[in-house]
Amino acid sequence: MTLTRDIMTPAPRCIGENDALSIAASVMSELDVGALPICGEDRKLKGMLTDRDIVVKALAYGMDPETTPSRTLAAGVPVTVDADDEVHVALDRMRENQVRRLPVLENRKLVGIISQADIALALSPESTGVTVEHISRADTP
Repeated sequence: MTLTRDIMTPAPRCIGENDALSIAASVMSELDVGALPICGEDRKLKGMLTDRDIVVKALAYGMDPETTPSRTLAAGVPVTVDADDEVHVALDRMRENQVRRLPVLENRKLVGIISQADIALALSPESTGVTVEHISRADTP
């Protein structure tokens, strides 16, 4: 039995909920990632922020990246998985919600992230292919 903690990238870097979008963009550039968890001072997950969110939801609507806090783009409840859940639970959630990155929680605190790359490194090519196909599929009417 493989648990989500077995394949996750541990101790992900968070962007603070009060940090400006410009700081988030700098951290993404520094880490060469396209998404960051948004965390409160209690290390609890408040949402996820992607590079696309910054461009499409903030810059395109005239938000100032120097003064707009990251929490502004933390809409809805993030899709998560528990560190002790079996991997198939994570894969199902990623497929159902079409998310490429899944925060991993333990005692309601962020302890890791599972990405498509983590899946590709840890699981069979078949599992990886099916998951990526479902995540990437555009909704059709």
